[in-house]
Amino acid sequence: MKENRYLKDMMNAAIFTALMAVLGWISISFPFLPAPVTGQTFGVMLAGAILTKRQAALSMATFILLGAIGIPVFNKGGAGLAYLFGPTGGFIFGFLIGAITISLLKGNSCSILRTGFACVVGGIIVVYAIGIPWLCYERTGKFLSLPLLLPNLAFIPGDILKVCIASIVSVKVRKHLKYLLTE
Repeated sequence: MKENRYLKDMMNAAIFTALMAVLGWISISFPFLPAPVTGQTFGVMLAGAILTKRQAALSMATFILLGAIGIPVFNKGGAGLAYLFGPTGGFIFGFLIGAITISLLKGNSCSILRTGFACVVGGIIVVYAIGIPWLCYERTGKFLSLPLLLPNLAFIPGDILKVCIASIVSVKVRKHLKYLLTE
C-alpha cells in the first residue's frame, strides 16, 4: 500500500509541477509594476488547495529544482540559479511555503470559504511576505522600500480573483477525486 501512496504523491506532484511551468507562460509585464503578473500564483493556490501537504510540497520543490538546474519552468521560460536568486526569486521560494500553508489551513475541508481563507493566507500573504522583501533588497539593498512596496498592492485585486476561482475549482476537484488526494 505504501508504494501506491508514493505513486499517487509523485503523480499528483508531477501534474502540478507541469501546471506551474505552463502557468509561467501566462505573464504580463507592466512598466509601473516591479514584477510581472503571472498565472503561477494561481498554480500555487490550486496545488495547495487540491493536494495533500506532502504532494503540494513535492510539486513546488520539484518546480524550484527543475528551474534551478536550467529547465525553463519559471516565468516566460526563465531558468537557472541566476534567475532563481534574482529579484523575483523570493516569490518563487514563497510558492513552496505558500502551497504548504494553503494545504495545512484547508485541511480535509471541502468548504469554499475555508479554502478561500487558506488561499489568501498562503497564496497571497505568505508569498508576498517572502517575495516583496527579497525584491526590495535585490533592487535597493533594503528589505522594505516604499517605492517598491506600494506598486505591489496593484497585484491584490487580481490575486483575490485567483483566490475565488481556485477555491471553487479546488473544492469541486477534491470532491470528485478523493481517491487520488488522500494522505
